[in-house]
Amino acid sequence: MYQHILLATDGSELSEKAVRHALALAKLSHATVTAVNISPNYPRSYFEGSTMQNPDDIARIEDGWERAAQGIVDKVVAEGAATGVPIKTLVIKSDMIAEALLETAKKENCDLIVMASHGYRGLKRLLLGSETQHVLTHATIPVLVLR
Repeated sequence: MYQHILLATDGSELSEKAVRHALALAKLSHATVTAVNISPNYPRSYFEGSTMQNPDDIARIEDGWERAAQGIVDKVVAEGAATGVPIKTLVIKSDMIAEALLETAKKENCDLIVMASHGYRGLKRLLLGSETQHVLTHATIPVLVLR
């Protein structure tokens, strides 16, 4: 069935549902899982929403975000160990979540992407966009979306 599953996780409760499903599917199909969390870059210019910040402060903030992201994927490793599923972790710094997920799936030779969708509708979707929709539209491999 599947050999290598890319699991996108942000640590949210909804994302935990995707983690449980990905691990169960990986166990059934004897697949490996690459758990990915995308860590944003701190806005650096006025047009990106930045304020005047000391570069050391920015580095400290980004380091905190990366540590939090690593903690999220490390939790998946622990859950995978409990179920006997091998997990590889990646923390990727990018502001373009969907593109980073698609590029990672290709680079890691994954044959399935598992992710959650927050299911925003109307104005929220227009303002926040839909990373899940972008992945669904541009993926060349199957995508399992949990809501």
